[in-house]
Parts: sequence; C-alpha cells; structure tokens
Amino acid sequence: MIAQITQLPHRDPAKTSDNRLAAEAALAYLSLPAPTLVARPDSVHVIVDDVDDLAAWVYALGGTVHRGPSTDGAALWTRRTATPTRADGSTVAILVHTAVVDGDPVLVEVRRAVANV
Repeated sequence: MIAQITQLPHRDPAKTSDNRLAAEAALAYLSLPAPTLVARPDSVHVIVDDVDDLAAWVYALGGTVHRGPSTDGAALWTRRTATPTRADGSTVAILVHTAVVDGDPVLVEVRRAVANV
C-alpha cells in the first residue's frame, strides 16, 4: 500500500502568503482596524470587533455589505471588497466580518451599503 500526500486547494502557502502581504500593506496604508486576519489562497478574511469598525472599512474602500440571518439574537455582517489595485493589475478579495446584535444601532452609511435590505 502506498500513501499519497495531496495538497488541498485551500492550503496553497505561496498564494496565501501573497494575499496576506497584500492585505497587510493595504491595512497599513489605509489605517484600517483588523484585529484578526485569516489569509486564504482566494481571499483574506478580517474579523473586526464591532459595526463601527466595519463602518471604517465601508468609508475607506466602499463595497457591499451582506447581512446574514439572525441566529440567537445576532447576525453576521460581511463587507466584501478588495485591496487597491497592485502594480501588476491584480487585487485581493477581502471579506470583513462582524457580529451585530439585533436592535443595536448601525450607522446609516453602513445600512445603505447592505445588499439584502
């Protein structure tokens, strides 16, 4: 019996590292909050502390916000955007996530960016 090691598509270390570097450069340049950053070969996920941090992302880079279904009194809000265009013409997708408790105030600018209202 021969065991084969298979590289999973979500474990491309070179692409993951490249995406992380691109996202970190954009974050440093734009001074955006990103307490948790999870890089993947196809995108970078940023988890922010609250909806006010999500608003900073909306102001800086625009994009759309998706509000997930409410579960146990809170919903996951995700802002989809990308890094500024790099010298080679490419961008890296960035998904910024935060939990919003039902009934908590949300800035009008963030509500306007919500795609599914």
